[in-house]
Amino acid sequence: MKLQLENVNLSSNSGPNSFASKLSSYIGEHGVILNTDTPDAHLCFIESHRQKHDVPMYQRLDGIYFNTAQEYNRQNSNIRRTYEMAAGVIFQSTFNKLLTTKYFGEHSNSTIIHNGADLRTIQETPELALNRYENLWCCAASWRPHKRLNDNIRYFLEHSGPNDGMIVAGDVPVGDRIKDSKLHYVGNLNQIQLYSLYKKCKFFVHLAWLDHCPNVVVDARACGCTIVCSSAGGTKEIAGSDAIIIQEDEWNFEPVALYQPPSLDFTKKINIGLDSELDMSKVSKLYKEYIFGV
Repeated sequence: MKLQLENVNLSSNSGPNSFASKLSSYIGEHGVILNTDTPDAHLCFIESHRQKHDVPMYQRLDGIYFNTAQEYNRQNSNIRRTYEMAAGVIFQSTFNKLLTTKYFGEHSNSTIIHNGADLRTIQETPELALNRYENLWCCAASWRPHKRLNDNIRYFLEHSGPNDGMIVAGDVPVGDRIKDSKLHYVGNLNQIQLYSLYKKCKFFVHLAWLDHCPNVVVDARACGCTIVCSSAGGTKEIAGSDAIIIQEDEWNFEPVALYQPPSLDFTKKINIGLDSELDMSKVSKLYKEYIFGV
């Protein structure tokens, strides 16, 4: 079984590429050879730039565009072309599938496989040596408005103990930083540094609006963090049964101003978090079985 990864940059730390790196590390355990000159199938991440494929092409979707501040139909056009020519489609979450089929229609062959974590590397990574706080909290993202950094911080400040601290990973301009002695902005961290941080933290806060299946949440949960997230989107599907979920109004999947998320009421907490598969070895086996049928 030979598989060609398409539209992937393994040197990038972005969500899709980070997942591709994990998949590359584990799928070989199940008899799959990657990136040969004579593949039996292609696994295309998001969209293909080829006009045709000589072997079956499977599309892994991590979301489509629906932001009214952007030309979402144009942005979706090649993703939809890839969707329509794919032999099969892998959705990251039920939310992801519902959204995509609303815009593109049902695909004749699809499945849902949630993202997994690199448990082997997590186990080998030492916990961050920081003993200043009774409980350490963290959040991490590429900080665009719908990721709700200020809400993450507000939740921490309203719910943390007097001896708790929070580390914010990801680039945050100095002018956008809320100043508090309990907050620490550390900029962009590599994957090992993030694992080390997560293993030290009690809580990982991810109140992003309409996120699909964020790898940072899967990784933080695999490192032992309790997840705090929104009910809107697919994050609750991977947040764990012990997650703290802030309830929001249901979205009707119509185009929306994504970068103008609604305000959150932290008193509206519900217990709807789900325990998804965390082991990337098992997740990669699901990919192999779906693509090759064995």
